[in-house]
Amino acid sequence: MTQNVNNSQGQTSWYSEYVHSLKLKEVEQLLDLFFFRPIAFLLVKAIYRTNIRPNHLTIAAILMGIIAGLYYSVGTPSALTIGALFYMAFNILDCSDGQLARLKKNGTTFGRILDGMADLTATIAVFVGLAFGFANHQENVSFWWIMLSLAGISNMIHCVLVDFYRNRFLDYFLGSKNNFEDGLVEFKNALALAKQQKGKWFERVILFSYLKYSYFQSTLVASRKSSVTIKVNPQEYYRKNRLIMRLWLFIGPTSQITCMIICSFLHRIDLFVWITLIGFNGLTFILWIAQKIIESTYKKVNE
Repeated sequence: MTQNVNNSQGQTSWYSEYVHSLKLKEVEQLLDLFFFRPIAFLLVKAIYRTNIRPNHLTIAAILMGIIAGLYYSVGTPSALTIGALFYMAFNILDCSDGQLARLKKNGTTFGRILDGMADLTATIAVFVGLAFGFANHQENVSFWWIMLSLAGISNMIHCVLVDFYRNRFLDYFLGSKNNFEDGLVEFKNALALAKQQKGKWFERVILFSYLKYSYFQSTLVASRKSSVTIKVNPQEYYRKNRLIMRLWLFIGPTSQITCMIICSFLHRIDLFVWITLIGFNGLTFILWIAQKIIESTYKKVNE
């Protein structure tokens, strides 16, 4: 009896491990929490004792995204279905790399950046594939190329906004408002170090690309210069932003990937385009206004 109690105390339950593999639950998308991440966690448990590292999973995710784009470029109903399955595999692997890193505590700066680039690479591959596989098979080819281009640009803007507000929510809730800027400095230092080392061309390309993405992200969402900052305690910030953070996540990458997968199964890529341009963009505009109203309640301090 005593031995059984000791064993139960000495072993961490799978649920507890799953919770520890997540970010703060307030910044996790619901579809991730209840579908994609549980599947990813099973994968993590299967490979936990192997030499597979988080970066290996990220690279595998990138490959799944590119293959999905190739299938989407075919344009047939069966190819759409297969492309959707590969896109689903991408999202599962994209969840698993961070979960493995958090459980093993072996995450790196380059790994975080590579993970961010995986989303961008998969998005580009899928939308380019759709342009060739869907738009080129429509009566009005030019019209659908334009619509898909606008949907792709909208998708990237949505992801940038969600990523920024999610990181800022974590920064302020954890009591450190400069993490985003500190992260840029960390990435710059990592790039400088990679430039000094031979054979690091892949890391240099990824680091350079992600820095450009980060600057674009900062430019897109920043309405004030760094000379003005917010004065707010973590509890107040959490209380005022908990709900809107959850709403921001409704336009996050997983929501749009899931929408794409469902529309692919239905062979209705046109429906996905309209949902993105009208539904996701409409919600983004409303949330942008609401976020500005919330931010107007903070005290501003000149640095």
